[in-house]
Amino acid sequence: MTNYVTKPIPAEKPTVDFISRPWGSFKQYAFNEDVTVSLMTVKAGARLSLQSHTARAELWVILDDGCEVQVGEEILHPSAGDEIWIPANTKHRLASRGPDARVLEVAFGNWQQADITRYEDDFSRPDQGE
Repeated sequence: MTNYVTKPIPAEKPTVDFISRPWGSFKQYAFNEDVTVSLMTVKAGARLSLQSHTARAELWVILDDGCEVQVGEEILHPSAGDEIWIPANTKHRLASRGPDARVLEVAFGNWQQADITRYEDDFSRPDQGE
């Protein structure tokens, strides 16, 4: 098995800073850190594979209601604005129970498709990689 770990991976969810300004506020998920940020959209009724990664941990920020998230054996039904920490090597899956659902993913570590291990997949893709 290939080792894809080339960058530090936090063991726990990094601190999310809340910054107040006269016009309002913002949350800062990574401050001058080496991360990969993705906006995922899952079609209504669809789901990602049940998967894990050795080389990255992920912080998912739920943008829309209607998501179903599996982390390990736990099934969550988060609300828009909820944050979910997925440690490296943890099985996880995202699904949409209603209309299209969006999640902002902040990945800490080395993001690459080859690092995906699939345990279940609705699209018959290979167990490893893209």
